[in-house]
Amino acid sequence: MTALEPGGPPAAADVPRRNWAGNVRYAAREFHRPDTIDDLRRLVAGSTRLRAVGSGHSFNRLGDTDGDLVSLAGLPPTIEVDRERGQVTVAGAMRYGDVGQHLHTQGHALANLASLPHISVAGAVATATHGSGQTHGNLATAVAALEIVTADGDLLHVDRDDDTFAGIVVGLGALGVVTRLTLDVVPTFDLRQYVRLDLAPEALDEALGSAYSVSVFTDWRTPRLREVWRKQSTDQSPPEADWLGTTAADEPRHPVLGMPAENCTPQLGVPGPWHERLPHFKLGFTPSSGDELQSEYHVPRTSVAEVLAALAEVAHLIAPVLQVCELRTVAADELWLSPNYRRDSLAVHFTWVDDADAVLPVLAEVEERLAPFAPRPHWGKVFVTDPRALAARYPRYADFEALLADLDPKGKFRTDLLDHYIPR
Repeated sequence: MTALEPGGPPAAADVPRRNWAGNVRYAAREFHRPDTIDDLRRLVAGSTRLRAVGSGHSFNRLGDTDGDLVSLAGLPPTIEVDRERGQVTVAGAMRYGDVGQHLHTQGHALANLASLPHISVAGAVATATHGSGQTHGNLATAVAALEIVTADGDLLHVDRDDDTFAGIVVGLGALGVVTRLTLDVVPTFDLRQYVRLDLAPEALDEALGSAYSVSVFTDWRTPRLREVWRKQSTDQSPPEADWLGTTAADEPRHPVLGMPAENCTPQLGVPGPWHERLPHFKLGFTPSSGDELQSEYHVPRTSVAEVLAALAEVAHLIAPVLQVCELRTVAADELWLSPNYRRDSLAVHFTWVDDADAVLPVLAEVEERLAPFAPRPHWGKVFVTDPRALAARYPRYADFEALLADLDPKGKFRTDLLDHYIPR
């Protein structure tokens, strides 16, 4: 890559000072919002400590820095569809909801989406964020190539033919600033969403595999599981009246009791395009509840019954500090730091009250109960896992450490939390 000529400083502008939930105030000394890739490259090359921030939907300090914090929201929001290859190349700061709307008008779709369409593509991929469906990988598995600004300001292109590709995709923001990603697409499709109520725990395994995408919600206040959200293809028959011993919701629901259902994507079996059914929340509305902390653990898909039984032992501790718990599935992949690396997974997601002092002791109890299942926490959420235990759960952990040392030998993109889990 040819060296850049000196230029003016990148625009320091409207960059968030806190994460979306408000529980993390960024410690950066400077905030930047460059308008061009060249400005970004100059900024990266001239900085000693730097991190990129996307939509701010991480709940821990993985993306925090005491150096320069950069938002890519000022870069052109480009979307380029390659019909012959069945791929789309998008700017990293774009939200999945915006990408989905554009793809649908072009007759294309992504195979999977997370519950929030508000999250940025680069940030979601970097942390292996996911949707639900036992045949669907997390969002990072759709990545065919990416473009990343490395520590010296060079622009590196990496695709599936590169030996380190599987290590770079879920990179935790530690390897550079991802500017563009190429994603696999499929033909656009429609779904119907049905909500069923009061599922018996012994029926959970069957329920999770019953539709294109399934999420099960509980508050751990009763043994039965409160809601099943089935996102099914339009040619699949609606669930029977007594499906798995549940009853049909007769009005739209929000996963968190007391929150307005108008924030959520259409239910009651009304057909609609994939990007308006796979997420739980509408793009133009506040996602989830807002005042919250989140944790999530990925355990073996084969251990559904045992995991439920283990968590039931501490349900009396979980319930008082919980807003809602979501259970969903994710297919195995080959990405080194993906929580789903070579393991079909059950994801156990907790939306907690916004009170870290009350939540953290409960979190320690939850992790203790899940320990026999070698849980892998979501990288962008709150967890207290021992670093040595976490490293042992990832067969390619040492390979990622070597890749990190190679691409960022001076630790430009490191953070305190990253140093805690991947020390130098």
